[in-house]
Amino acid sequence: MPDVAPRDLDIIERVQPFTLLSPDRIYAFMEATRHVVKVKLPGAIVECGVWKGGAVMSSLLALTDLGCANREIYLYDTFEGMPMPGTEDCKYDGAVIADDFQARKVGDNGSTWCRGEFNEVQRNIMSTNYPLEKIHFIKGKVEETIPGTIPEQIAILRLDTDWYESTRHELEYLYPRLVPGGVLIIDDYGHWEGARQAVDEYFARHGIPMLLHRTDYTGRIGIKAA
Repeated sequence: MPDVAPRDLDIIERVQPFTLLSPDRIYAFMEATRHVVKVKLPGAIVECGVWKGGAVMSSLLALTDLGCANREIYLYDTFEGMPMPGTEDCKYDGAVIADDFQARKVGDNGSTWCRGEFNEVQRNIMSTNYPLEKIHFIKGKVEETIPGTIPEQIAILRLDTDWYESTRHELEYLYPRLVPGGVLIIDDYGHWEGARQAVDEYFARHGIPMLLHRTDYTGRIGIKAA
């Protein structure tokens, strides 16, 4: 990444062990963070699907570099691994994942798939030195925790829960809270067909002409129109 500043490369390297994001997607999240600070957009940073915390760590480090420590952060995850996929959920090449999931299932609700234990995730995120009182960890399936815990205004909405049903639910309740000019990041649009279907259906159903820019083969980013 020859066009990326050394400090940003340092952040990418630092958070890489704690995220499945490509360097391009990490950088896009950092740039989105800087953008909302620069233009003084109100609202929280919301991430659905945290894994080990690496993605949001990059955003928090960008905030810290800017001397910004007053923005609320909302982090939604089961902290027990991925839940059961639905019938809409398959890979971009059509590969069915139900059998793969069953092999990783743990108990009734959890799995080893993208499992980030809460204490480990919290420890990773605390290493950024962002004020812990500004960070809200919401444990459970988003279909159960949203909308009861959501902020009034959102500046960045990052969706990374992979499956159709969770992505559909997140958009229904969280996108209306994204402020005009706010940034929407979809991590799984190019990889998981269910996530793509949920996104396409939402914007078609509501008649929203949304430009989602490609950050890499799976990531998409867009700005909510005023």
